[in-house]
Amino acid sequence: MKQFFILFAGLLCLHGANAQKNKIENVIVVTLDGMRWQEVFNGVDSALMNSKAYTRDGEGMKTKFWDAAPEVRRQKLLPFLWQTIAANGQLHGNRAYGNQVDVANKYRFSYPGYNELFTGYPDTAVNSNDKVWNKNVNVLEFINSQPGFKGKVAAFATWDVFLYILNRQRSGLYVNADFDSFPATNPELRLLNDLQKLTTRPIDVRPDIFTYMAAREYLKVSKPRVLYLAFDETDDYAHGGQYDQYIKSAHAQDAMVADLWQTIQAMPQYKDKTALIIATDHGRGDKDKKQWRDHGEGVPEASAIWIAAMGPGLPALGEVKTPAQLYQAQVAATIASLLGIQFKVAHPVMPALQPVAGK
Repeated sequence: MKQFFILFAGLLCLHGANAQKNKIENVIVVTLDGMRWQEVFNGVDSALMNSKAYTRDGEGMKTKFWDAAPEVRRQKLLPFLWQTIAANGQLHGNRAYGNQVDVANKYRFSYPGYNELFTGYPDTAVNSNDKVWNKNVNVLEFINSQPGFKGKVAAFATWDVFLYILNRQRSGLYVNADFDSFPATNPELRLLNDLQKLTTRPIDVRPDIFTYMAAREYLKVSKPRVLYLAFDETDDYAHGGQYDQYIKSAHAQDAMVADLWQTIQAMPQYKDKTALIIATDHGRGDKDKKQWRDHGEGVPEASAIWIAAMGPGLPALGEVKTPAQLYQAQVAATIASLLGIQFKVAHPVMPALQPVAGK
């Protein structure tokens, strides 16, 4: 008996009656850098939580995040993802069910991952995290060139390399990253400018909370139609071998996304007109627990990632348990398609995620 294979089932079915009634006019994309699918679907890892090498406050971690049931653990870690998106949207990438999402690039680290995510092209020439202007046209840049979107696409990132990944000098996108000052259009942003200049930097970049708060205030003032928010702390703390901080950062990022969703539900321009996509740039090791810190070509498991989405007209599939194979490179065309735009540029682009089923 053949099994159903579904690729982001129904995500692009925007032509039905429900989609016409609830048209997507805006898209918000959020990435949690290096966030493993293992924690997303299973919650905290007991081996890492109980390891003195990686967790300084194991008892505190147990109190806040542990439960014997994975379904409870994951809700404690990522309550918005599991209580809101799981109820109203779609979560893909739980490999326990054969539902696989992978990077298509062979390098399995950040710049190649973000290039793939936003250009739809796993370019083998993009093979380092160096500050090199990306030659490939990204979907945010492409959307910004379309009628009705000029100046209505913005990106806020903790990692300063995003200036190069999204090629701010060529694309004309508003990209705010790391040491960039915020547009002083209101007292809140002026205060954030002072805070980010004076705060400590435990991971050598500004804390994710400043990136988030700036994006939120910018959204309130400038009302972009496409907003990208790139968090970074999960990857930095993982590389540092600080599992408790990695977990706490993921929990905080989930809370920020929840706050952002609550914010847009109070704004007529966004309420019931906005799609949300959450993803990551790469996975990490797991079978050898020491490799949870690592990713790259030498860590095959770092290919494994996950994707979540919800929005008006998108089927509420929850945690998808049907065997499937999705790729990170399909997200770029999907972002454009949600807005009724075909992402077509000079370089190759993987097709948008679409339903494919068979008996």
